[in-house]
Amino acid sequence: MTEPPGAVGAILGRSLLPGRARGELAVLEEPLSFWGGMDADDGRVIDARHPQAGLILAGRVLAMPSGRGSSSSSSVLAEAIRASAAPTAILLGEPDGIVVLGAAVAAELYGKVVPVVLISPDAIAALPHGAEAEVEADEQRAVVRILGEGPSVR
Repeated sequence: MTEPPGAVGAILGRSLLPGRARGELAVLEEPLSFWGGMDADDGRVIDARHPQAGLILAGRVLAMPSGRGSSSSSSVLAEAIRASAAPTAILLGEPDGIVVLGAAVAAELYGKVVPVVLISPDAIAALPHGAEAEVEADEQRAVVRILGEGPSVR
């Protein structure tokens, strides 16, 4: 895992589900439940009480402090992955088996891999929303590379 040209920083993490992905960072201020919180058809945050309601997660590297709530979140995430409406990767500040299960089921059933990586809560909070990121996770270790600064406003 070497540093690509243009990388401005790298964060080491623990792989919860291996894979590779790249996309614009969508950094959530609060945890999100995929069940009732994200539309599986377009990847939009639909929880009206979430501070980032309306944000599109599809095709982006999602970073959040943790998952929230229902075990049904795994099926919503798996369906969003099947429909190509999910994040390209998920970065968590706390381990969440429900999120990992949804991504693992989609990988097994649909052959679509969305890596899930654990990094520190402080690293989640410091990620630049809107910056380009690359995630490379093998069976144990993961590296998240920040490829640009991104806008300063969330």
